[in-house]
Amino acid sequence: MRVLVTGASGFVGRALCAELSRAGHEVMRGSRRSDAGAGSVGTGELGPDCSWFDRIACPDVIVHLAARVHQIDEDPSQADELHRIANTEGTLALARHAAARGVRRFVFLSSIKVNGEGRALPYRADDLPAPVDAYGRSKAAAEAGLFELAGHSAMQVVVIRPPLVHGPGVGGNLRSLLRWLQRGVPLPLAAATQNRRSLVGIDNLVSLITLCLTHDAAPGRVWMVSDDEDVSTAVLLRRLASALGTTARLWPVPVALLRGCAALAGRRATMQRLCGDLTVDIEATRSLLGWRPPLTLDEGLLRCAQAFLLDRRR
Repeated sequence: MRVLVTGASGFVGRALCAELSRAGHEVMRGSRRSDAGAGSVGTGELGPDCSWFDRIACPDVIVHLAARVHQIDEDPSQADELHRIANTEGTLALARHAAARGVRRFVFLSSIKVNGEGRALPYRADDLPAPVDAYGRSKAAAEAGLFELAGHSAMQVVVIRPPLVHGPGVGGNLRSLLRWLQRGVPLPLAAATQNRRSLVGIDNLVSLITLCLTHDAAPGRVWMVSDDEDVSTAVLLRRLASALGTTARLWPVPVALLRGCAALAGRRATMQRLCGDLTVDIEATRSLLGWRPPLTLDEGLLRCAQAFLLDRRR
């Protein structure tokens, strides 16, 4: 098939494009820059204007990965509007053009943040959305608009909600943790043993996206994805350290004290991500799509750690 991947230069996009090429698909790489290399399509910034779509050959399927994520120096008063323009209006403009051009299927990479954060019970695809930040709200609105569009067009819509993604080339907070663990930095998280977090390895996520390009049961639904093993923060840090060939230096500080200090410092959200619960139920994905994660959590963490170490040696 001819597959257009937006956000092709990103963490998930690079891995997905490589896998689609290996599978024999014709891959069109959507990137903000028009000079991003052979096979790339310059999309410009995400937003309600999507005229670039008129200049390219019509794909059979679009995988929409491009998104605006939280910016560290972002003005909170503007966050909702900025995310809405990019993640909601940009997504729906692209989807409307795609439907008008006869694209058969639109696969949207959403986020577990649509469900919310901090619930002890596993999140399910049929839960009522309860996003708590601008990013999650913009993704929830995009999902709703896509399914409405699918209801009065021939284009099929598939939505995937991943939790934290790990793997070779990962950035952000997980890369910071890898760096601290490798350096032997003491972390006050030995007591974070009662929470549970779901993660998904990049190989497992790419596997599900690829399946959703063609599976007859995929359209019209939201699909949850994970490595199918939930771990506490302390266990995750010890497994990451083991994958790096070292030992995690964790010292016990009561979680309640950590939360109190984080609240005083205005870092409640950071502490929630470290010590709170966020798990997903992938039973429907397993039973209705027949999908199983190709790699275990430990196998994925090992690949992540090995790539990190190789990058550090360069």
